[in-house]
Amino acid sequence: MEIGRRNRAAMDAADFVIAALDGQEVDSGTASEVGYAAGQGKLIYGYRSDLRQSGELGVHVNLQVEYFIVASGGEIVSDLGTLLEVLRKGEPKVDNPSTAA
Repeated sequence: MEIGRRNRAAMDAADFVIAALDGQEVDSGTASEVGYAAGQGKLIYGYRSDLRQSGELGVHVNLQVEYFIVASGGEIVSDLGTLLEVLRKGEPKVDNPSTAA
């Protein structure tokens, strides 16, 4: 429980979240963190270098996980160079629906 409390506190203090999405399925802890961050109105980026198909056809990972990442203004990238470029831009691609009036 202490680890969970510290994880939540770190996410509450963060300006954005980078979710590691590798594996045949997204880790259940990572999926819950993406959902929590989205509920808090955080900007979320996903990093997936795994080439295996995961989730439904036409999406990088589980449909709901991908939705929350994109809806937050973030995106899913497949290499660290692209992730660094995206982070340097520092601007969301779309409006965050949780903070839109």
